[in-house]
Amino acid sequence: MGWKRKWRTSMASLPRKPQTGSGGVFVFDVGGKAWKSYDWSQITTVATFGKYDPELLCFAHSKGSRVVLKGDIPLKNIVEPTLREAWIAKQLNLAKKQHMDGINIDIEQEVEESSPEYYALTALVKETTEAFHREIEGSQVTFDVAWSPKCIDKRCYNYSGIAESCDFLFVMSYDEQSQIWSECIAAANAPYNQTLMGYESYLNMNIDPKKLVMGVPWYGYDYRCLNLSEDHVCTLPKVPFRGAPCSDAAGRQVTYKAIMDQVNSSISGSQWNTQQQAPYYNYKDADGHLHQVWYDNPKSISLKAAFVRDHGLRGIGMWNGNCLDYSGDAVARQQTEDMWRALKVNG
Repeated sequence: MGWKRKWRTSMASLPRKPQTGSGGVFVFDVGGKAWKSYDWSQITTVATFGKYDPELLCFAHSKGSRVVLKGDIPLKNIVEPTLREAWIAKQLNLAKKQHMDGINIDIEQEVEESSPEYYALTALVKETTEAFHREIEGSQVTFDVAWSPKCIDKRCYNYSGIAESCDFLFVMSYDEQSQIWSECIAAANAPYNQTLMGYESYLNMNIDPKKLVMGVPWYGYDYRCLNLSEDHVCTLPKVPFRGAPCSDAAGRQVTYKAIMDQVNSSISGSQWNTQQQAPYYNYKDADGHLHQVWYDNPKSISLKAAFVRDHGLRGIGMWNGNCLDYSGDAVARQQTEDMWRALKVNG
């Protein structure tokens, strides 16, 4: 245990990247060793959604970056204040034991406005933030929210209250087809205009732009088409989700790495949809079925990064850092560098 005490003491003297200001990159990491190839010159926070990795923790700290826990709990378990207190104490003890710098609360459950869970969730965020700030110097508490505050997926949260109660919100500007209310057709994971409408809604609630980090997807959706028209309209089977007749559950998530491995051999090659400001392509599988894949690339991400800069948002991030090809292959290396570069909001 001696090395831990020595390391803990030395951490106090390491420089931390600032929590405030635009330009920081918030990374979700789901495990493995891909983090060794991340662009650490940009990263301010790593949220660990994989197995605890002390090597990642030490490396991130050496770069002045925070590493935070994932926090999740069934909302029915936090309505009682004593249950909230117990959960917070457990997370705090784990953070201290693992030398973490805070927690990212990722609760994506249905909540009715003004329900007991509505008030309990806001209280949980406030009490977690107070406890972490009190017990761990310089700690950071963040909360993941949907691409829009307008009850997406029946998540009718107290968004302004939650924003006030934590350090900032990570806006998950992806899975924006989780509820399809119009035609049941394939579309972009994070269409440009729709994404920006979400931020306008948050800002119109008088949430400080410095309380918002834009999340972008480093993955896409592969949809098997019931029919693919000549003008590239892919009709989908109806898969309902939380009240909506159709959803992106009709497709499957695919990483940017897998997309780049496939796009050049597709029947269409990469296409650009000007209305949604996003790329897509069509391919035929081994059984002869037609598919359409929608994704984000450096061009579509750069457009969104410009909004972060122009509107003074706190920063940008992605789900998730592991989705790129870090193999070192020359073509893959360039593709990966381009995706990291697209996140830059300060020039």
